[in-house]
Amino acid sequence: MPRRTATMLASTLMLIALLCAGVFIPVPYSEMSPGPTVNTLGEHDGEPVLQISGHKTYPTDGHLNMTTVRVTSADYRMNLVEAVYGWLAHDNKVVPHETLYPDGKTEEESTQENAEEFSQSQESAKVAALKELDVPVKSWVIVSTVVKGSPSEGKLHAGDVIKTVDGEAVKEPADVAERVTEHKPGEDVVFTVVPAKEQAAAEKENRTATKTEKVTITTTASEDGGEKRAVVGISAGTDHTFPFSIDIKLADVGGPSAGLMFALGIYDKLTPGSLTGGEFVAGTGTIDDDGKVGPIGGIEMKTVGARDKGAEYFLTPADNCASAAKDTPEGLTLVKVDTIDDALGALEDIRSDDTADLPKCTAS
Repeated sequence: MPRRTATMLASTLMLIALLCAGVFIPVPYSEMSPGPTVNTLGEHDGEPVLQISGHKTYPTDGHLNMTTVRVTSADYRMNLVEAVYGWLAHDNKVVPHETLYPDGKTEEESTQENAEEFSQSQESAKVAALKELDVPVKSWVIVSTVVKGSPSEGKLHAGDVIKTVDGEAVKEPADVAERVTEHKPGEDVVFTVVPAKEQAAAEKENRTATKTEKVTITTTASEDGGEKRAVVGISAGTDHTFPFSIDIKLADVGGPSAGLMFALGIYDKLTPGSLTGGEFVAGTGTIDDDGKVGPIGGIEMKTVGARDKGAEYFLTPADNCASAAKDTPEGLTLVKVDTIDDALGALEDIRSDDTADLPKCTAS
């Protein structure tokens, strides 16, 4: 066999061997890509995304689309060939596996966490929209979660309303941690709570819950490193009662990043006229009860997905602006927002075709 032919054959066989090896060599990476985008003003799977009853609503038009990101599952192990392809693809992003699944989280744990964050984002979106409309919302501090094996297990339960800690009234979740950490590990803390079942019954019967219980819990030392502080093994949150029904119907979505767009959709349906003026607006961002917009992950994937569906404007959390502006899809205007007020102001400019002074994102 001629030397040139032998060399080419050897090289070809080596390349095939490397490609085959690449298919079987796992790498510690995961992939992100643009996910579905859904109009919060429209329907999904045949039913309205936002369903409001007990209050007057108004016709809407245009788009206020929430956006999502697809990610490979926690159990999926990407191979070297897939990683290289992902790095070269414009619309995909390859990131370290631990970025999406820190602390070795399983697929089940990640799904559960995303579901909880999605539920909380819906609650905050409702509160933010109603506050913007000066509609009163009742709220109270609750036990959000109880850590398994902690001193609170079996004594406090998710949904219990925390009225006082050591006899001092609790007005916000931070008050709970503050009162507990005033103790040394091993000392007792006394909670006055409305049991979750009593609270649920009171809400169903449209009355104020009156039955309370005192629960004494012995603190333990934190295990998160650093200075040891007293903990009881719960996280506190906020629950609300709304003056009318607001239901968000959107399955197979997780995480908190749709909060802003849900809030705007609710606001639009509860006010005369159209927020968008018929324009296609998409966006993303967490939102808290006071209407503050927070950053999210996968912004580059979300802008691509939005533009592919036809969006012309993208409401972008201020803290995501620099990253998003580095590779903005052609034809998409990134609008910087820090609060729901910013978003409403931007939408006013968009529907009136006065976009010259929109607060646009820049890469610097």
